[in-house]
Amino acid sequence: MPETYDVIVLGAGAAGLMCAARAGQRGKRVLLLERSEKPGKKILISGGGRCNFTNIGASPANYLSQNPHFAKSALARYTARDFLALVESYDISWHEKTLGQLFCDGSARQIVDMLLAECKKGDVELRCGVEVTRVERTETFEAETNAGSFRAPSLVIATGGPSIPKMGATGFAYNLARQFGLKVVEPRPALVPLTLGGEEVLFREISGVSAPVVASAGEASFPEAALFTHRGLSGPAILQASSYWKPGDPVAVNFVPSRQDGWLIARKNDTPRATLRSVLREELPDRLADILAERLAVPGDLGNIPDKALRVAQEQLTRWTFRPRGSEGFAKAEVTAGGISTGELSSKMMQSTKVPGLYAIGEAVDVTGWLGGYNFQWAWASGVAAGDAL
Repeated sequence: MPETYDVIVLGAGAAGLMCAARAGQRGKRVLLLERSEKPGKKILISGGGRCNFTNIGASPANYLSQNPHFAKSALARYTARDFLALVESYDISWHEKTLGQLFCDGSARQIVDMLLAECKKGDVELRCGVEVTRVERTETFEAETNAGSFRAPSLVIATGGPSIPKMGATGFAYNLARQFGLKVVEPRPALVPLTLGGEEVLFREISGVSAPVVASAGEASFPEAALFTHRGLSGPAILQASSYWKPGDPVAVNFVPSRQDGWLIARKNDTPRATLRSVLREELPDRLADILAERLAVPGDLGNIPDKALRVAQEQLTRWTFRPRGSEGFAKAEVTAGGISTGELSSKMMQSTKVPGLYAIGEAVDVTGWLGGYNFQWAWASGVAAGDAL
């Protein structure tokens, strides 16, 4: 006979741990199943091992989804400050980096230990190294695994997306969702480095060089650092833009975001004997300045260059267009865009509108945050939404 619980949560990542803890503390008998040997593996590697656990400015505007309104309810009911209060209740010291990003002073292990302690408060039964081989629903959900069969009236899909497969990530959530008739928005890599080809491979000569820029894709723009790699473009600004980039589309980079319109002509008037190369070296790392000056092909002193040519050069510098060949795929993607359609779920409870008792949370759902703690905040908020509804 299968062991019986009130709730089975599949996946002991950020969302699954939060959901299980919340439901357990509400008196539910919760079984939390994890395929890996340890819980919270992605938490442990995040933020360089210090876990960028939330962003103090998190709002629905920081998320991508086919339904941009879906995340509003969960994010409003469990905010970044709510999670910060939990962190502080465990005496975990933290600091804020740029743009509202909050990190542990110590280690990401503190966040995992905190979540496990919260699960313990709710008497959650955590089993790791458990592979789910089959899930069926009759009057209740029944999960068959390599560790036996388990039954519950409620099942939570918290197994994430296929990003970072070396950590054990798979598309299990989507297969399970489809099995129960839920639609899935085509998953794609997000927060991922982009690859270059053609003439743009010349930028590989400056692999390792980074600079503050504004990177744009579609309607979105991000003022952070870009990094040139041996394969193409990376760095926070590019990773952010990648989530909005579609194959075949360009990515525009403003290499001189602090400069106003007409600044090259103003420099010509102030220092007519300066060259474009020397002026760019004042703004950018030397190797990047040199390659940009070479590609712009505006030789000689600024005083001898027509204003029209300087305007054209400035326009190129403020909107340098790259046409990526592709991305580095799920192997290097920090998260997955797309996933279980929000049109199939209640935004308040994260429960399927078609299959009573079936819930989906975290990265498995078509809600994808920006870089900088936003995806963790969605994990906490969606986990709490489901945990409180179970």
